[in-house]
Amino acid sequence: MPEHALTALEALFDPMRLGALLAGMLVGMVFGMLPGLGGVAAVSILLPFVYYMDDYSGLAMLLGAVSVVYTSDTITSVLIGAPGSPASAPTAIEGHALAKQGEAARALGVGFLASMVGGLMGALVLLVAIPVAGPIVLMLSTPELFMFALVGLVFASSMIGDDLAKGLAAACLGLFLGVVGPASAAADFRFTFGQVYLLDGFSLTIVALGLFGVAEAVSMLAAGGGISHTPITVGAWGEGFRDFWKNRWLVLRASIIGVFGGFVPAVGASASTWVAYGHAIRSTRDKSRFGRGEIRGIAASEGANNATVIADLVPTLLFSVPGGPAAAIFLGALFSFGYYPGPRMITQNPDLMYLIVWSVALSSVVGAAICFAITPALARLTRIPFAIIAAPLVLIMVVGAYQATSTMGDIFMLFALGALGWLMKHAGWPRAPALVGFVLAKPMEQYFWLTNQIHGWSWLGRPGVLVIASFIVIPMLLGLWRRVAAARRPKGAAAAKAEAAQAAAPPRETPAALALAALVSVAFVWALWETTTFNASSRLMPLLALVPGLPLALWLVLRAARRRAPFEKGEVGEIAILLALVAYAAALWAVGFTLSTLTLLAWMLLARARMKPLAGCAYGAAVFAVVWLLFDVLRGDAPAGAFTGLG
Repeated sequence: MPEHALTALEALFDPMRLGALLAGMLVGMVFGMLPGLGGVAAVSILLPFVYYMDDYSGLAMLLGAVSVVYTSDTITSVLIGAPGSPASAPTAIEGHALAKQGEAARALGVGFLASMVGGLMGALVLLVAIPVAGPIVLMLSTPELFMFALVGLVFASSMIGDDLAKGLAAACLGLFLGVVGPASAAADFRFTFGQVYLLDGFSLTIVALGLFGVAEAVSMLAAGGGISHTPITVGAWGEGFRDFWKNRWLVLRASIIGVFGGFVPAVGASASTWVAYGHAIRSTRDKSRFGRGEIRGIAASEGANNATVIADLVPTLLFSVPGGPAAAIFLGALFSFGYYPGPRMITQNPDLMYLIVWSVALSSVVGAAICFAITPALARLTRIPFAIIAAPLVLIMVVGAYQATSTMGDIFMLFALGALGWLMKHAGWPRAPALVGFVLAKPMEQYFWLTNQIHGWSWLGRPGVLVIASFIVIPMLLGLWRRVAAARRPKGAAAAKAEAAQAAAPPRETPAALALAALVSVAFVWALWETTTFNASSRLMPLLALVPGLPLALWLVLRAARRRAPFEKGEVGEIAILLALVAYAAALWAVGFTLSTLTLLAWMLLARARMKPLAGCAYGAAVFAVVWLLFDVLRGDAPAGAFTGLG
């Protein structure tokens, strides 16, 4: 085997192939930093060029892009608060909070290094685990896969925020959004309102951008100023090295969790990242910083998600079962070059296997080095008035969303979900569980239906299911035991007085909390009524979301009504910004992309950012040109106006 490894390394360092690898890395980094585009868009853009190359060069280019996307999307997650993918949601939560505190460089440094370690761990797995991974993967039947997904969802619901009821309700809402469209087990189209646009369900890109990107953009536009209100020291990235070294064992453990998550097709990074994030919380004594800027959360999530995206190639190469969309495109490229994945591939094509390993390892190290080199400059962006950054950011999100079906429904849904994300943010509902629930809805439905068809309810007693379920049950029992022990422990006068004061004056709920809980309750009641018209198999997953979700939502309505507080001044300003973006969506439909976008740029740059007219026009023209270039690169047309016919 060493001779094959050396042969593959020599082949990779051919100038043509090394150039292809670096070109793929650059494309992957750029698309990873653009909200809503990410790895799938990167490999999709590269795919036409791959077929003009030899097999090693083409595959190296795709691997370069796949290997660095999760490294570079740390930048967007930290600076903007918009995760490039659901697996980056913990990084967006913790990293963006640190960016607002003036510690963006620290968060980016830890994220880049943890991603590098995760990528190297994934490469190591590809090297040594493929011969033994087959039996491990085959041991996981549908009941275990369903439980693994459920663990990821519960962790996402319970690890973020101080209110478990809101976290679980958000997860149920995400599952509900995920089952809109075609049913996996029967010929039913669910919750479509008779709209053709909804027949395929919601796009992951639009849900992620709406809940996080648009909602954050609205808040920061209304607040004014930069992302961070504290000056950032350019050399602060050195602290990231120290934080990484301090948490090196956590990163390694999270990478191992990510590797196992990569073995599970269709679940992958979304679940494994939250399992790793939950491990970081449980292994930390002081948990008060989580959700408010905890560096350990970034270290764990970035180590896990990068390891997962590489380990996704294990089921791809062993069983032709891609772990995710990017792996599916890579599988198609393998077929086009005449390679047929399977257990024999490692013996029939050892040079190719080692080429994959070397490409992933080299891309992980070089990608992290490049990101580290530009970290100080990127950290300075957090001091620029956000309205200047928001102009291209909103337009890139529109371009990213429009790629889903290239219809106006994409734009309307982007801003509708942006309004939902804004409501969730101000209502105190964590958005990450909703996003994870949306991602896991389809695979969970498939696993749940197959499990019940094959095993009935006897699957609940399977050893693997019980072991995986213990990740949920044991922490819950420990938490209950701690509460009981704390209640029995004698309290001092000061503690008793504080508890009495808290009981007398419970936390107030914003009007957004009441509005959101009422909206979700109405939606869930209507959805329950709709399920009576579905095939029995089509009801399973919706009921799994609605049966626990409706009581939770009704309880939150009653609680918010009792604790209702008046509108805050900042919320009124944010509502005005949100309405302006909704008006932009309406203008796109009515008069087309050009006129409405020029108007939006003028409003953002001249009215909100208060740029000088000449500088604002020059910057706006550059942004407009780049957005048109994006449409050309993505081989799409800009939205045309219904009344003008203009793009």
